Amino acid sequence: MKFTPRIPDPLFDSLEPVIKGLGLSLVDLNVSRHKGSVQIRLTVYKKGVVGVEDCSRAHRAVLPRLELAFPGEELYVEVSSPGIDRLIKDGSEFVHFIGRGIKCYRKDISDWTTGILRSADEEQIILWGKAGEQSLVYDVIAKAKLDFSQEE
Repeated sequence: MKFTPRIPDPLFDSLEPVIKGLGLSLVDLNVSRHKGSVQIRLTVYKKGVVGVEDCSRAHRAVLPRLELAFPGEELYVEVSSPGIDRLIKDGSEFVHFIGRGIKCYRKDISDWTTGILRSADEEQIILWGKAGEQSLVYDVIAKAKLDFSQEE
């Protein structure tokens, strides 16, 4: 896994403060065209549970900006939470999940390491688990996902 700084994206940059104003974090944004419409998928997160009402508020808040960004286009907008088994796509996503349970499949030991994510930066994450505090550099992480069986 690598830590890839987020590539500046005008649409993401436009929507992020709106989502943040609702007490949420914008984790992922995916825009695609399908059968004459524009499909926009947003993944939002907050500490605790992201409920249907959170997703509805985010949808209502971003829709005017999306309509301006895609004038005259038929829009399909979906807002969801990261989900119970979300695969973490990039090291830069870890910062959103500090305080949550994480499972990392490690290349160096060919096994999973689990724990509560304590911190994340451009080079490594720190997990707190049964073995105490462990530092994992991104190069040893083959894949990672949320683990709701591990909670603070």
